[in-house]
Amino acid sequence: MYDINHLKKLGKLGSNAEKAMTAFQSLDKEALADGAIPKKYKELIALAVALTTQCPYCLEIHKKHAVEAGATEEELAEVTFVAAALRAGAAVVHGTHLMS
Repeated sequence: MYDINHLKKLGKLGSNAEKAMTAFQSLDKEALADGAIPKKYKELIALAVALTTQCPYCLEIHKKHAVEAGATEEELAEVTFVAAALRAGAAVVHGTHLMS
């Protein structure tokens, strides 16, 4: 199902829901802009979320933006393990629901 070429259809999606797409694009732009949290860190956060949700489109887009913002390969590696630790931690904590 994943095909990076599907991103070419964003224009069609947007033209069929113009107000929603405009609102989403504004939110995305503002949320990821340089602010109290620098853009590089926001892109690393986005990568951790994308690794957790396993969205290949987000991984492609936010890796590119993270590198453009100055992220190193070491930071990309570390963010991978932050996401892995959080996913594992969630499984462990949810395991408490199985205990009597």
